Amino acid sequence: MVPGSELAPTVKSNNAFALELYDHARAAPGNLAMSPASISLALSMTWGGARGETAREMAQVLHLVGAASAVMASWGKLGTSLVDPTRKLKIRIANRLFGEQTYELEQAYLEQTRAAYGAALEPIDFATAEAARARINHWVETQTEKRIRDLLPQGSIDELTRLVLVNAIYFLADWKSPFGSENTHDSPFTIEPGRRPLVPTMHQHTSFRIAKADGITMLELPYQGGAAMWIVLPDEQHGLAEVESSLVTEKLERWSDLLRSAQLEVALPRFTIDPPDPLDLADILKACGMRLAFDGAAADFSGIARSLDPAQRLCLSAVFHKAFVKVDENGTEAAAATAVVMLERGPARNVEELKIDHPFLFFIVDKLSGLILFMGRVVDPVG
Repeated sequence: MVPGSELAPTVKSNNAFALELYDHARAAPGNLAMSPASISLALSMTWGGARGETAREMAQVLHLVGAASAVMASWGKLGTSLVDPTRKLKIRIANRLFGEQTYELEQAYLEQTRAAYGAALEPIDFATAEAARARINHWVETQTEKRIRDLLPQGSIDELTRLVLVNAIYFLADWKSPFGSENTHDSPFTIEPGRRPLVPTMHQHTSFRIAKADGITMLELPYQGGAAMWIVLPDEQHGLAEVESSLVTEKLERWSDLLRSAQLEVALPRFTIDPPDPLDLADILKACGMRLAFDGAAADFSGIARSLDPAQRLCLSAVFHKAFVKVDENGTEAAAATAVVMLERGPARNVEELKIDHPFLFFIVDKLSGLILFMGRVVDPVG
């Protein structure tokens, strides 16, 4: 799955972090969507200014290997390849630093983040916290075609906030083989025992790539432009939790390697995941092992800003993330944004029919690099 290129280590680190992060996030009920690429981008940009044990701990959680300058440059190159305008799909990636207008940031860090991520610094007055929050949320809305709203919830920033690092990703792609709307009709979808509502379900008969292993069926639905959606459907109707609990990078790579072409009659529910509230990833990241970055007494982000006064040194206060995914007959629209808030411390076989009629996982993957752009699960297609 990971190409043999200079960008392969960055792709591999993102994908390994993606599945570990998902393992900690999956306890939340219902549908779930996230963009590991967005989270990795925002946190790697932050990590570039970490030092000492804080940097080591963040690198371990994010699976980053090598010097910060090299890793950040690699993310920059990967981002450039993803947004190539000649591709027959749209991927937009935007990064920005919103810094307190009276707080002095290290010039070397600002130059590095601008060079690698195209992340300009926008001075902002966090003393007027609600106005600052509204400005950042408006920027995110603009970059995501208004799909991501209110990334920063009320009360998420205050007069002690000194820096908010933001990443936004927008994805729009058509299926290589669209589903005809005339073939969409209501079909039962098993949400839980005894609950099988009728949901709008798309149908198509054509050649798809499919793999069966370890109690799952993986289906690849290609987009135009070199990307694909992977559907991971448990063989057991109520087997999603077991599949989630054993999901690791090596297993996902092996499943993708087993994909083989077969003539299929595919039934896939239309679905939209659009949560009203963002995920606060702070506790999840701490559970993954990223603790020092949030510790006001121990965090070391002296690469971003230096201060002789310990009370004015930076630490993370929150990491907010929100993702939107819509799948219909034409293709997929997806968007995500991540905000890092910093304050002063303080073997395949042919299958005649595949009905995706019970909870499943999905991955949106850039096939050219192997990067997992979005991932999640569908428990209730109309929920």
